[in-house]
Amino acid sequence: MDDVFVGRIMSSPVTTVAADANAKTVAKRMLDENISSVVVAAADGELQGILTSTDFVEIAAEGGDTTELAVSDYMTTDLVTVTANDSVEAAASLMLDHTVHHLPVVDETEGVVGMLTTTDMTAYVSGIEQSAAPVLG
Repeated sequence: MDDVFVGRIMSSPVTTVAADANAKTVAKRMLDENISSVVVAAADGELQGILTSTDFVEIAAEGGDTTELAVSDYMTTDLVTVTANDSVEAAASLMLDHTVHHLPVVDETEGVVGMLTTTDMTAYVSGIEQSAAPVLG
């Protein structure tokens, strides 16, 4: 792979919710926005966790009623993150090593600036990300 950086292929902006947000409301928002994860952040923007569609599988397996659940009940807090300046290759290795499908992209001063997903990686590898480039035949 070329020296491509995470910032080039990450999804941005990210959808952010509070830790005390209602899980059912967040699930509906994820469906409406056609996204598979949300960043959980404090009022000051500090990254607290991530909630993914996989977390909702766990909720469903345990009974499925999200009416009274807060995001904090199921969010992942042991996060693996990358920066926009990390290489795509290094990010892919992190995803494999930690068995994750979402990597919050953080900046020291701005906090969370994006999300790198396996969908972003697949689009990059398949060339979709570069579809604006002319096709030479």
